[in-house]
Amino acid sequence: MVAKIRSLGLFGIGGYEVALEIFLSGGLPQFDLVGLPDASVREARERVRAALKNNGLSFPVSRVTVNLAPADKKKAGTVYDLPMALGILAASGQIPMPREDEAFVGELSLTGELRSVRGALPMALCAASVGIKRLYVPAENAAEASYAQGVEICGVKSLGELLRYLRGESELSPVPARDAPPAADYPDFSEVKGQENVKRALEVAAAGGHNVLLVGPPGSGKSMLAKRLPGILPDMSREERLESTGIWSICGLTDAEHPVLTERPFRSPHHTVSTAAMVGGAQLQPGEVSLAHNGVLFLDELPEFRRDVLEVLRQPLEEREVVVSRAAGTALYPANFMLLCAMNPCKCGWYGQPGNRCTCSESSVKRYHSKLSGPLLDRIDIIVEVPPLEFEELRAKGDGESSAEIKARVDSARKIQRERMGGQGANARMSVRDMEKYCTLSEEGEKLMEDAYNALGLTARSYDRILRVARTIADLAGEEQIAPVHLAEAIQYRTYDMFFGSERA
Repeated sequence: MVAKIRSLGLFGIGGYEVALEIFLSGGLPQFDLVGLPDASVREARERVRAALKNNGLSFPVSRVTVNLAPADKKKAGTVYDLPMALGILAASGQIPMPREDEAFVGELSLTGELRSVRGALPMALCAASVGIKRLYVPAENAAEASYAQGVEICGVKSLGELLRYLRGESELSPVPARDAPPAADYPDFSEVKGQENVKRALEVAAAGGHNVLLVGPPGSGKSMLAKRLPGILPDMSREERLESTGIWSICGLTDAEHPVLTERPFRSPHHTVSTAAMVGGAQLQPGEVSLAHNGVLFLDELPEFRRDVLEVLRQPLEEREVVVSRAAGTALYPANFMLLCAMNPCKCGWYGQPGNRCTCSESSVKRYHSKLSGPLLDRIDIIVEVPPLEFEELRAKGDGESSAEIKARVDSARKIQRERMGGQGANARMSVRDMEKYCTLSEEGEKLMEDAYNALGLTARSYDRILRVARTIADLAGEEQIAPVHLAEAIQYRTYDMFFGSERA
């Protein structure tokens, strides 16, 4: 007899249907597993054998052949333990065959308990798209999977519980479908003393989705300001929450307590991160640029990152996605993130500060800045200095402007951009055609842009990015036309190029 059990697998950041076909035949006892299984899948035979025996069930004394279809796609992970066990029991007549519109995923312990698996939400979303009406998952994954629409999710604690339901001995109800997660809780800008110019730059960045570099001495508040940026970004849509949660789930970063992301991702990898960890590729798993999808990628102490790690960011920053090719296959990962960087002005951190505290030579400062390539800096829209606080600012009483007040202006600017570009995103992703239509300058603005282009030695990419930032500043002001004052502010955010240019020469 051949039993067929529907299940699901993961490839890249998406799910796909896997059918387990189990055939029992005569001959010496043997367990054959085919369909390109990896080591973790092949080890399922021992977990399944022990789980069945420890639950008072018999393992067939015959030749067992399990085929994982489609057979030309590599299977990985422990999600096939549960459907494999059910298929063996159904093929040997110990339980009735499950319905054709049901699917099963889960890892078995040796005692038959179900352990959580990665990627429950992407698999649930896939189940809804391939006609599966009910999906059985480990109980710890049920809350996460329940955010998928169009499929019933049943959380199962053990093999025994599921078998009692399949035999009609007990009930197993689906978990309630979920939609809106609890409100996000971000650190507030009102807690930041002073730094009004930096707050303004971050507001502009949030309003247009622009990349930012903060430069300042130690203790000036760069990291504190950076951590508050997600709190002024627009709220995540349902699609963004599910997309980001799916990526985190595949990497095992979700749990039963926090099944779905409520806050925009804020990823801050250490400067020792490898290239594969940054863009993905280790076993075709997403990297930091994809974990930061729909959020912020914060690189603190930017020059301390390896040069090759920084250079691989250039393509994702332009394309908003990354293609990774490895022996296991080729995967496309989304990487639509805001890049937020912070660095000291020199190795010791005190270059240009009063008190003669800097111990770096001019050549040392040049070497420090030379770690950042021109093409990478060209992809950063806003470069702003973060000066140390004055004593009066530090001791000032009362709170500054709250994140909610800043976010209201950001939301208003983003609404203008959605209406202008048909909901296609922020100004930072404006196409050349849209720029020609919406970033026109007056005669005075053209003259100002020409003077800045020649004086600062800007590139064509810098020119485009200044126009996009100016468009965002005009949107914040509620102006339809880019005025010279908006353009001047945008140009001011690029004047640090002169400092980098002189030091990196």
